[in-house]
Amino acid sequence: MTELPESRAIISGIGISRIGRRTGIPGLELTVEASRRAIADAGLDPADIDGVATLGETPPRDACAALGLAPAYLGGGFEAGALLAPVMAAVRAVAAGQARHVLVYRTVQMLGGVVLPGGDANHLSGATADEAPAARTSSTRAYPARDGQAGGLAQLMTHRAYSAANWLALHCRRHMYQYGTTKEQLGALAINSRRNAGLNPLAVYRSPITLDDYLSARPVSDPFGLLDCDVPIDGSVALVVSAADHASACEHPVRIEAMGGSTGPGGWYFRPDYPKMASADAAAEMWSRTALRPSDVDFAELYDGFTFLTLAWLEAFGFCGDGESGPFVADPGRIALEGSFPINTYGGQLSAGRMHGYWIVHEACLQLRGQAGERQVARHQVAAVGVGGGPIAGALLLAAG
Repeated sequence: MTELPESRAIISGIGISRIGRRTGIPGLELTVEASRRAIADAGLDPADIDGVATLGETPPRDACAALGLAPAYLGGGFEAGALLAPVMAAVRAVAAGQARHVLVYRTVQMLGGVVLPGGDANHLSGATADEAPAARTSSTRAYPARDGQAGGLAQLMTHRAYSAANWLALHCRRHMYQYGTTKEQLGALAINSRRNAGLNPLAVYRSPITLDDYLSARPVSDPFGLLDCDVPIDGSVALVVSAADHASACEHPVRIEAMGGSTGPGGWYFRPDYPKMASADAAAEMWSRTALRPSDVDFAELYDGFTFLTLAWLEAFGFCGDGESGPFVADPGRIALEGSFPINTYGGQLSAGRMHGYWIVHEACLQLRGQAGERQVARHQVAAVGVGGGPIAGALLLAAG
């Protein structure tokens, strides 16, 4: 196989800021917190960073000024790989010699998006992390609409489907009709995520939930209820993508085995294989770039903007067959931390908080490094990361250094 860009890059450092809901902390402050931690974790000084890639929300100009960076390379944006596009751009930049150490960050703030009434859960994680589920804010963000990704979006809006909750509920309902997937199976995933979040001091929701709690949560968009939806938060995650030869100089390098991205054909609902999504295309590209197979993966960190997206990623990666993801997650002996195939070990976006997939990457690295504390999984040599939903998807296969 031809040498791939992935073989010439590593994730050398990771960092995460304070996490909370309606914290009032400026986004730039959160960005600086996460970035400084990632740079130090990589064994570097800010002067060593010669590249920056991000989706925002903190503009690169502001982040560079605050951190004292003068990067020769600036990348990121919303391309193939979608939410993970900046990570993939950083890998390619390092492989091409455009930069040696690229800082990648994602910063989010609740009040920067649409917020529906749902209570005022104003806390930092660890302060009042046992809030009642009723205090949660419903998930209502819209994905960026570019020509390649917006297929069907105008029609959805015409029918008053204004939220990603509406759009992805259609996928989920179709999956239920086609394969017999049940609400109880979706609930098993939500319960498992909350159990894992209970061991994560940064997670915003840590109190256990029962199936009755899940089934009685207020409806959002059939078949989704409140506990099917991710949790908006304030926070920042950063990582440093470095040249592979830096591995000997950093304490915990993570290898990038393969990657794949898609702003998939068919838009939101024109795919001939609907209810499949771009996740199927991204996963296929990733597997085409490695000799490893699904059976080699020890655990997975999978996007859960809504419960159903995790099911879709399990099928896309081939961890189970089409239509088999419901029974797959319903088996706690499989997906729990102590199970044969742990997933969303930090609590996921459903309970820890929505970081658009970057906390997912952070947790995968933490597990591969054996640094996840009480939630550390026993087998942690290879991890699959899947981020995105609908017509946007990015996939990474990561391995312990």
